[in-house]
Amino acid sequence: MGPATVTAPITCTTAALSSVETDLLVVPWFQDESPTSVPGLDAATGGEAARALASGEFAARLYDLFLTPMTDRSWCARRVALVGAGRRDEFGIDTARRLAAAGGLAARQRRVERSAFVLRGDAANDLPGLAQAMAEGLTLSEFNAGAYKTDDPPMPPVSAWTIAITGGGADPIARIEQAVQRGRLLGECTNMARDLSNEPGNRLTPREFARRCDELATSAGVSVQLLDERQIEELGMGLLLGVARGSSEPPRLMVFRHNPPGATDGPVLGLVGKGITFDTGGISIKQADGMERMKDDMAGGAAVACAMRAIAMLNAPIRVIGVVPTTENMPGGRAIKPGDILKSASGKTVEVINTDAEGRLILGDALWYVRQLGATHLVDVATLTGACVVALGKIASGLFGTPSGWVEQVRRVADRAGDRVWPMPLHEDYREQLKSDIADLTKTGGRPAGSITAAMFLKEFTGGLPWAHMDVAGTAWADEAKPYLPKGPSGVGVRTLAELALTSEEWTR
Repeated sequence: MGPATVTAPITCTTAALSSVETDLLVVPWFQDESPTSVPGLDAATGGEAARALASGEFAARLYDLFLTPMTDRSWCARRVALVGAGRRDEFGIDTARRLAAAGGLAARQRRVERSAFVLRGDAANDLPGLAQAMAEGLTLSEFNAGAYKTDDPPMPPVSAWTIAITGGGADPIARIEQAVQRGRLLGECTNMARDLSNEPGNRLTPREFARRCDELATSAGVSVQLLDERQIEELGMGLLLGVARGSSEPPRLMVFRHNPPGATDGPVLGLVGKGITFDTGGISIKQADGMERMKDDMAGGAAVACAMRAIAMLNAPIRVIGVVPTTENMPGGRAIKPGDILKSASGKTVEVINTDAEGRLILGDALWYVRQLGATHLVDVATLTGACVVALGKIASGLFGTPSGWVEQVRRVADRAGDRVWPMPLHEDYREQLKSDIADLTKTGGRPAGSITAAMFLKEFTGGLPWAHMDVAGTAWADEAKPYLPKGPSGVGVRTLAELALTSEEWTR
C-alpha cells in the first residue's frame, strides 16, 4: 500500500481578500472584535457575520466555527468560515498552527476543493513564524487515518491551499513564502511519521519498518545503514537481541547520517528513537484490552527517521546521526523471562524484572552506539512508560535529562515546534530503585516514579554527554478527536528534532 496521506500545494498571496479565488475563505476571529475588523467582509456576507457575533451564535472562543455564504458576487470566495481565535493577547505561533489545522479539517469535512486561510498580520507579528506554523497546521490537517477503509472512504483531500496575508509588517513576500515551504516540509515529515505509526503490526514488521525508513531518508539525501541480526550480535547488543528473542521476526538497527558540507568539526547531534513495531509485553503479557494500540510503539523511531529526512531537505548546518533499534516484543518460546540477565553493548549487565519494560533495553544499546559513532549531544524519543501518562496525561510529553541547560534548550525548541513537554526531575536518589542483587542494575524500579526510574536507566548509557529524553507515551496517539487533531497518531517529536538541528546556532555558540 502506498502513502496514505496526499498533499496539495500551498501558495501565498497579499492580494485583497475579495479577490482570493477559493471555495472557502477561513478567517481567524478574536473575541470582542468588531464586525468591521476585516474591511468589507460583513457586507459581503449580507450582514450575517455581524448578526452571528451580536447574537452570540459565534463567540470567537478557540475553534468556534461559523460558516456562511458570500452574497456579494464581487468577492471571489464562495463561502467564508470564521474560526474562533480566542483572546488576541494570547495568540501566538502554537495557536496559529492549531487554528490552521482546525480550519483545514473543517474544509475537508465539508468536501471543499480549494481553501484559503487568512494570516492577519500587523507590524508586531512575526509573520514568517506565523506563516510557517499555519503551513504546518494546514499540512497536518491532510493526514488520512483511513488508508485501509474500502466501504467508507475518508474525507477527500483539499486540492489547493492559499495563505492570504493581510495587515502590516515589513517582511517581504519571498521571506514569508520561504517560511511557508519550511512549514510545509515539516508538516509533511510529521505526516509521514503518522502514516508509519498508523500501520498495523502485520504490515509494519521490523524489516519492513527499516525498509520504509531507508527509502524515505535516502530519497532526501540521508546516508542510511541497516544492520541485521548478525551485525547487531557482532556489536554485542545483548539488550536489543534479548528483546528480539521472543519473535520470529529478526531485529534491525537503522543508522542515519546527515553530513552537510563544511561541518566536519564541532558538535554532533545524536537522535535515538524507540522502534518496537508491536509490543505484547512479552512473557509479562499486557492486558488484551487496548493492546491493538501497541502498533504505535515505534512512534519514537518514526519521529527520528522522518526528522532526519526534514533535516537533510532543509540543509541543517550541523552533523546529525540517528539510530533506531527496531524489533517486536513477543512471548515466544525463546523470549526473555523475568529474572534473566542480559549484557549490554556497553558491558553493563541488566536483571530483567518485567519483560514489558522492553523499550529502555533497546534504547540503552542504541544510546551507547550513537556515542560510538561520534555524537556529542543526545536526544531520545520513546513511548516509554504508562507512568508518564499518569503524571502528565495526554497533554504534554515528559522531558528528562542532564545538564539543565541542554534540557532547557530542548524544552524551548519543543514548545516552539508545538510538541508540548514538561521537565521532570532526575535526582540521583532515584537510582536506588534500580539496584540489583546480582547485576549492575535492574530493568525496572517498581511503580513509584516509574517514568523517572525509566529515564534513570537510560542515563546509564549516555556516557555523561548532554542528553534529553522525551517520553511520548501519552502524546504519540490521540484517543479522542479534537478540532485540530483527529483521533490517531500525532507525529510528536518530528518537528522538535528537526528544529533542534535547524537552530543549532542557539546551542553550539
